[in-house]
Amino acid sequence: MNRYDLVFMGHVTVDEIETPEGTTRGAPGGAPLFGAFAACRTKKRIAVVTRMAEEDGHILEPLKAAGIDVYLRPASSTTHMRVVHPTGNVEERMMFQTRDAGFFVTEDIPPMEPCSIHLGALTDREFTLEFMRHLKRRGFRLSVDMQNFVRQVDPGTGVIRFRDVPGKREIARLADIVKLDVVEAEVLTGTRDLEEAARVVEEWGALETLLTRSDGAFVRYEGKTYFERFSNRRSQGRTGRGDTAVGAYLARRIDHNVRESLRLAAALASIKMESPGPFQGSLEDVLARMSESH
Repeated sequence: MNRYDLVFMGHVTVDEIETPEGTTRGAPGGAPLFGAFAACRTKKRIAVVTRMAEEDGHILEPLKAAGIDVYLRPASSTTHMRVVHPTGNVEERMMFQTRDAGFFVTEDIPPMEPCSIHLGALTDREFTLEFMRHLKRRGFRLSVDMQNFVRQVDPGTGVIRFRDVPGKREIARLADIVKLDVVEAEVLTGTRDLEEAARVVEEWGALETLLTRSDGAFVRYEGKTYFERFSNRRSQGRTGRGDTAVGAYLARRIDHNVRESLRLAAALASIKMESPGPFQGSLEDVLARMSESH
């Protein structure tokens, strides 16, 4: 049985970005990439479990080179997303899932001792409530990104719509840590006020809630709310901010308190946002940014 501090489960995606100027193929993304790269800088033992077509396995080589154990579960296809920006406003977009690597099943779980697992999906086509219940019965400590369930794919058209989740209260009770952004918070709780949204999620049964927005990150834990501001000087690497922040927070939280973990997550995510792709800096870079920010 393998031993890990933290495991990331989710699809790796390949995006096609359409703008009025034309179509481009984006770099691979998803929580297994952005989150795991952030977490491994904290010197913890990290693994990734993903489903994708075997011929795309080369996408995962940088993870292995960083010392992350990778478990590729073969699927008929790698997940592809199409993002359409009909105007020059980057905030205005339509999203489609054009290919899908399929739901995770219990057989996808590698032989490992119970540890912390982060469920970081792109849409509602990866994890089921029953899969979460199985992990919990096995003794795993769960964190879950509510994007997993809020982004709902139309099976006919592939259109992704943001909708409320009937099982949200059970999800919050099953997860030790719940992650949301401001859009998901509004869909699920009816408010864009992150402090109020965190209080609502806590009432549902979440032990700890991490929320991100453009200027920083919140955590609510044991009735108290903490906030750390992002310090990025540029935003070329905005894509993957949430996955990066939660990956850093979860890894640091294993052996640090909430405030210290949130400070590190905000600093690391800030550095990452200054250049495209996953975080490639060092722990020393992050500690230096934390000192500058305070």
